[in-house]
Amino acid sequence: MHKSSWKSRRLGRRSQWQNPRFRQHSSNERWDTRTQQSPPDSDHDEEEAPSTSSSTAGSSSVPDLPGYYFDPEKNRYFRLLPGHNNCNPLTRESIQQKEMEHKRLQLLEEEDKQKKKITRMGFNAYSLLQKSKLGFLSVPSYCRLAHELRVSCMQRKKVQIHSSDPSALASDRFNLILADTNSDRLFTVNDVKVGGSKYGIISLRGLKTPALRVHMHENLYFTNRKVNSVCWASLNHLDSHILLCLMGIAETPGCATLLPASLFVSSHTAGDRPGMLCSFRIPGAWSCAWSMNSQANNCFSTGLSRWVLVTNVVTGHRLSFGTSSDVLAQQFAVMTPLLFNGCRSGEIFAIDMRCRNEGKNWKTTRLFHHSAVTSVQILQEEKCLMASDMAGTIKLWDLRTTKCVKQYEGHVNEYALLPLHVHEEEGIVVAVGQDCYTRIWSLHDAQLLRTIPSPHPTSRANIPSVAFSSRLGGPRGAPGLLMAVQQDLYCFSYS
Repeated sequence: MHKSSWKSRRLGRRSQWQNPRFRQHSSNERWDTRTQQSPPDSDHDEEEAPSTSSSTAGSSSVPDLPGYYFDPEKNRYFRLLPGHNNCNPLTRESIQQKEMEHKRLQLLEEEDKQKKKITRMGFNAYSLLQKSKLGFLSVPSYCRLAHELRVSCMQRKKVQIHSSDPSALASDRFNLILADTNSDRLFTVNDVKVGGSKYGIISLRGLKTPALRVHMHENLYFTNRKVNSVCWASLNHLDSHILLCLMGIAETPGCATLLPASLFVSSHTAGDRPGMLCSFRIPGAWSCAWSMNSQANNCFSTGLSRWVLVTNVVTGHRLSFGTSSDVLAQQFAVMTPLLFNGCRSGEIFAIDMRCRNEGKNWKTTRLFHHSAVTSVQILQEEKCLMASDMAGTIKLWDLRTTKCVKQYEGHVNEYALLPLHVHEEEGIVVAVGQDCYTRIWSLHDAQLLRTIPSPHPTSRANIPSVAFSSRLGGPRGAPGLLMAVQQDLYCFSYS
């Protein structure tokens, strides 16, 4: 009995060694498909583990192997290493990063070759105008196609930034840019090389083609704390201040700081006062919003962990509202005294400021996403609200019926607090994904108009910050998109 079992085990090992697939995998980590005699069962492999090879999707002759990656250039299989302790490991993350970088370079090359990127043959302004006059195009269709034409023809141009400290421009990285209401100024948050952040304001008055030149006004304000949220504030006049929410560090608590915008300008005009500079101790604010409603005048809101705090800048009076989740996004309505909040739980609710946190009736509108809400934007007539979440979902909600009326596909997000930009005058929606691609949709029919690759390699630290305006640089400016990534500022203009 013992002898027969020994023989069977010996024959089993011999049959395994005679199998060419087993012998090649044991002798070498690489498997050359040129010496392959019989392909393995691809259906069985797909059940065990999904393939990470991009070539297998395009060619059915190359089988999937669990734990192996097929390189189409070298025509070989390479073993996927499980960890990062080896020298130059080949992992799924590195393969995906390589494929994303290859795709980004291809898109950049295509954009550089084409002087005018047209989305379809025969798509030009003259044909659109003729079809509209002949009645072949309705007004909504004509407007959408006109926006699509202009967006598709935007070309990337680098903006020259002048500053009193040119060495700082070469080392400090853009973390955030935020345009004011008139789009003639950009507030910037830059990550300093030695650690921390500093602030500045870029004047967009000189942003005119063909020479794109802007001037950065810097200030000595510097912080070693993380900037969680920023918004423009109108205290003395329109966009007179900047409101910043800073995260607490060690024994230093978090705070909301109100900085006058005039502090960043070297020369003051006659009668231009610096304005109020104040700081409010607030524990760990995730988001902030400034009120332009007359019933909540001189007030700002901060979204905390399970709390919403509304503060009057002049009197210091505060209203607090308890929530069941972290408040990651906020915006005040203008015509009605409502504050809309987006939570980590996926809930969106509005606070009626007239209730003064008395009773339980201060929650008016309630909407729900399946993931953490990262941005809320109220449209001009305040009948609709746009929201995005950490699942990459962008929805347009009708506030009267509390139903989703449109969904915008293609946005990429998994965990980041990424903003959403809605521009009703131009009829577009702009969002930067976690994959560093800037996507532009039509507001009216949710069609994806353009995908813009980042000029720099894709990484978590290189997610671009963008600002879109119908009048870049002031009232006579042209519509366009500003993109800040690393130390560079780019302009995508219609003209």
